[in-house]
Amino acid sequence: MANLLITIDGPAASGKSTVANLLAEKIGASFLDTGAMYRAVTLAAMNAGVDMADEDELLRVIRSSDFEFKAGPGKTRVSLDGTDVTDRIRTPDVTANARYAASAPKVRAMLVQMQRKAAESHEKIVTEGRDQGTVVFADADFKFFLTADAEERARRRQAELADTAKEQDVEDTRRAIEARDKSDRDRQVGPLKPAEDAIIIDTTTLTIEQVVDKLAGIIGDKV
Repeated sequence: MANLLITIDGPAASGKSTVANLLAEKIGASFLDTGAMYRAVTLAAMNAGVDMADEDELLRVIRSSDFEFKAGPGKTRVSLDGTDVTDRIRTPDVTANARYAASAPKVRAMLVQMQRKAAESHEKIVTEGRDQGTVVFADADFKFFLTADAEERARRRQAELADTAKEQDVEDTRRAIEARDKSDRDRQVGPLKPAEDAIIIDTTTLTIEQVVDKLAGIIGDKV
């Protein structure tokens, strides 16, 4: 296991992926985007045309697909059956369907093991998701939970979609985010919630740089 393990959890568009990426760069750690794993499974299932609500079908897809996740400086690179899908898994259709894999207990259990295995080969690692500090790495050295109000998160998601030339009405984006929040909070396995010992950071009025500096300062003070 890594000598320094930092988890960053939070709801959709709270900034956790970007913050985790930049924080890892700032402290010389690897970055593991666990949400990319669920998205990759979702894309594989969509490509296979299976019933997304059928957990056994999702498990079959996982076992028959070749996934590769490369944690390192910058974004986590994701390959599916030899094809780089790092950008494809960020599109709205994949995002909308990711809840099925995220709420399937057996799928989550399989991916939790994959996440723990991925962390073993790194000296220092920053990992982000929705249950990293509560389930996957309950013994992490530092646990953070980022949050922001729904309107601000909708604006952030709009900016991301603009970068990929995928336009969507901001109100539709906000409703999609709130639906995802409810789904994440209500699921039986690995629900979205802060770990009891997590440090909660409201990022609504903070820039990405301010959030990164705040987390790095906390880590630096304690290490």
